[in-house]
Amino acid sequence: MAQFGFENDIQSILKLDMPITNGPMARWQRKASSSSASALNALSPGRSAGVSGSSSKTPSKTPGKNKKSTPSKVGGDRYIPTRNGKQMDVASFLLSKENEPVDTNKATGTSETQKAWSIALNGYNIEDAKILHLGGKPLNAPEGYQNNLKVLYSQGATPASVKKTRYISSTPDRILDAPELRNDFYLNLLDWSSRNILAVALHNSVYLLDATQGDVTLLMTLEREEDYICSLSWTKEGTFLAVGTSDCKIQLWDVFNQKRLRSMSSHTSRVVSLSWNDHVLSSGSRSGHIHHHDVRVADHHIATLTGHTQEVCGLQWSPDGRYLASGGNDNMVHVWPRVQEGTASQPVRSFSEHQGAVKALAWCPWQPNLLASGGGTSDRHIRIWNVNSGSCISSLDTQSQVSSLVFAPNYKELVSAHGYAHNNVVIWKYPALTKVAELNGHEDRVLSLLLSPDCSTVATVAGDETIRLWKSFEMDPVKKAKEGLVKSTRGVISQSIR
Repeated sequence: MAQFGFENDIQSILKLDMPITNGPMARWQRKASSSSASALNALSPGRSAGVSGSSSKTPSKTPGKNKKSTPSKVGGDRYIPTRNGKQMDVASFLLSKENEPVDTNKATGTSETQKAWSIALNGYNIEDAKILHLGGKPLNAPEGYQNNLKVLYSQGATPASVKKTRYISSTPDRILDAPELRNDFYLNLLDWSSRNILAVALHNSVYLLDATQGDVTLLMTLEREEDYICSLSWTKEGTFLAVGTSDCKIQLWDVFNQKRLRSMSSHTSRVVSLSWNDHVLSSGSRSGHIHHHDVRVADHHIATLTGHTQEVCGLQWSPDGRYLASGGNDNMVHVWPRVQEGTASQPVRSFSEHQGAVKALAWCPWQPNLLASGGGTSDRHIRIWNVNSGSCISSLDTQSQVSSLVFAPNYKELVSAHGYAHNNVVIWKYPALTKVAELNGHEDRVLSLLLSPDCSTVATVAGDETIRLWKSFEMDPVKKAKEGLVKSTRGVISQSIR
């Protein structure tokens, strides 16, 4: 009788005031009905029958917890989706509504209104709520993936986009004839102005090419047939051109009025290199001397630098105007401080690692303290120098004579022009100095290399009497638009500051 009394006590405790008329059997009812028989058998004979239901304890272990887990399939695992707390509540509410009768007439009249209210209140249609909700689109399978279904459950982030390698044409955009061009390694016969005008020296004449319109104009011709042009250099504004000649003179020309402004004499041998720093023009000659000229005054010669023992074939002011780099046929590279009138300047740095003539010099536009230099046939190396520390950052054997260097800021690359034995142009990724592309086409050594004002095109002049324009650095339209927006914003800010 004790067993029947205990069962009646349990039933009286678990009895509800009102029955559930419309709904599935509760979990505790299913559990009670299935475990009542085993609970009776588990009682000891000597225990009192009047034990209340509250004293019974729930088993400490969940049924089935100690069972071994089902082994997962090879190469996969179960998927646990991200659950939204609000959608779990909505899904629970919808489950309780499943067995309620639906009034079809009422539902058709208010379905659209309820949908609009649901979207406005919850952010989604309540009728579309699911317990298992995938937030976001499934990931696409990578190319060559063997099982596409596994990608849906992958936790690894997929790259946003695969960076496309830009196309670099192996043929020049334009080829121009340059008859009577002197095939002399030490001369600098080409320069590109900020107004997109190319100046080229052909024997004893200077021609101007408008790169935008394509018009060619003869600027000047030397009086004597035996004289020839040795060097050219535009001012920063692109309105005046300096011309170095074989008769030891420097001429200044007003390009737009096609008028010679002055002729300056100070050197004792031909002037093969020129470089501007505001109103100061620096010139290098075969004597090894570098002269500074203040073009604003009548007594233009303001300083002389005597560091080279042979011809100064490379001359380049840094973008910030702090240093002047010079390279010579004596295999030396000197870095000079800013011009100081009336004082004897000594080089800040001197580099003697090159084993050949140094004509190729280029300052890095985004790191003004870095200088690139290239050696001649017996050296063939490109070296990157840190002017502040005086150390050589990197060195590269190009296996060919280096005649010219220029940094391309659009893609942070270094471009080199070569003579014997390759006679080509090479694009290097900076600072790794890995080869990006080779531009072949010249039939003789490339003498000079220049970058256009928008930094998208390279102009090369060679001993084969041709000038070639290579569009190798055109900027991506999206990147170009972003940089244009940044520049316009800076312009507005600077105007407001003024």
